[in-house]
Amino acid sequence: MPRTRKRLTGAAGPDKKEPSEKRTKTESSGDTSAKLESPSTQKTSTSKNNGKNSSNYWLMKSEPESRIEKGVDVKFGIEDLKAQPKQTACWDGVRNYQARNFLRAMKLEEEAFFYHSNCKQPGIVGLMKIVKEAYPDHTQFEKNNPHYDPSSKEDNPKWSMVDVQFVRMMKRFIPLEELKAHHHAHKASGGPLKSMTLFTRQRLSVQPVTREEFDFILSLEETEPS
Repeated sequence: MPRTRKRLTGAAGPDKKEPSEKRTKTESSGDTSAKLESPSTQKTSTSKNNGKNSSNYWLMKSEPESRIEKGVDVKFGIEDLKAQPKQTACWDGVRNYQARNFLRAMKLEEEAFFYHSNCKQPGIVGLMKIVKEAYPDHTQFEKNNPHYDPSSKEDNPKWSMVDVQFVRMMKRFIPLEELKAHHHAHKASGGPLKSMTLFTRQRLSVQPVTREEFDFILSLEETEPS
């Protein structure tokens, strides 16, 4: 796996307009996993759930702008993922237990939204998919890494990561502000984003997305920004 400075989930700072844990290894203790595919796979992936509104989809946050942590730049945007061999990278640095558990729940080929966090304009920029299920995160054992955890032992590692692969860019950027507007409207109307984890657990860097939420967000690609 390319040892890119992926969206390490360290002490992630909040999005400029709303607190939210990036996938930088600075999460607290409640993170999960995510998945994504390309437009051509959208129909098959939505049908995989057999109509169930289960969390077979994910949203994963990462920082696209430079931020130095312990001498290391934890920047990792979607363009960085695209630049990796086979457009694939490990999603390391998650240091929140709930987020870690979500990572451990991810299955091959599940889809995830790639979300730019802690930046001037946070929001969903693209899709990726899980290409390797959870395994020990090597950065927890690297003393010079910002996400080193001296309490984690190699025979009983605390932290996990998955491998993700770029699928496609969104047809248009879906900003946090737009998603938040729909969330507020849907809380009143009972719409798809009424209980979205992005707003109920704002600082969680890896989070589940229901099929209903996933399909609604994809539908926004075909509309003009509100």
